[in-house]
Amino acid sequence: MTSAGDTQASMSAITQLQLMWLASPALPVGGFSYSEGLESAVEAGLVKTEAQACAWLGDQLHLSLARCDLAVVAQAFDAWRASAPQRITLLNDWVRHTRESAESRLQTEQMGRSLLEWLRNAEHGADVRLTQLAVLTPAPTWPVAFALAAALTLASARQALLCFAFGWAENMAQAAMKAVPLGQSAAQRMLAQLTLQIPGAVDAALQTTDEERQAYTPMLAILSAQHETQYSRLFRS
Repeated sequence: MTSAGDTQASMSAITQLQLMWLASPALPVGGFSYSEGLESAVEAGLVKTEAQACAWLGDQLHLSLARCDLAVVAQAFDAWRASAPQRITLLNDWVRHTRESAESRLQTEQMGRSLLEWLRNAEHGADVRLTQLAVLTPAPTWPVAFALAAALTLASARQALLCFAFGWAENMAQAAMKAVPLGQSAAQRMLAQLTLQIPGAVDAALQTTDEERQAYTPMLAILSAQHETQYSRLFRS
């Protein structure tokens, strides 16, 4: 006989595994192919060492991700749970309109489309919210699509943001390993440092209002624009 406690523990384990799946580099959305300006920073001589790469990504976590994408994930997560398609459209438009370079806009749209296709093939096809995600024009953005993927689980908003942030950190540590370049041990040390900072960034994002949400990173925008014409590149951004 299965007790209520056993059932709750089983659902908790399933939710944890679903979030691990969403955070995995194996998720077929192409996150591994982007460096989000880091490759350009290396080319410009701004990032040459493990310490510089770690500091760069820490700044990006707090000054960019927490104020922008993490805040959008938090707000879109609530909107998906509340079945508020107009709110979702506004958030999706905000992400697109505030991307500061063509590369960053293409990245969020490509990853959003890819996650939509994955969700369609992951036994969620009958959920009406997938249709609402699919009609976002010209494409669903990555934070908005991820928020729906997380909302389809039993996760809390904080768990969803921790998952999103860790997936980003793992991709960026791998990008630093290839672009700087660094060894695997260095990348793991960087990931350990970012992991310690992620909970604080997530808590800040959860408290961010519409008026406080922002996407203003001039140096990153310039580097991203320069990357578009960089002669030799490993990454798409």
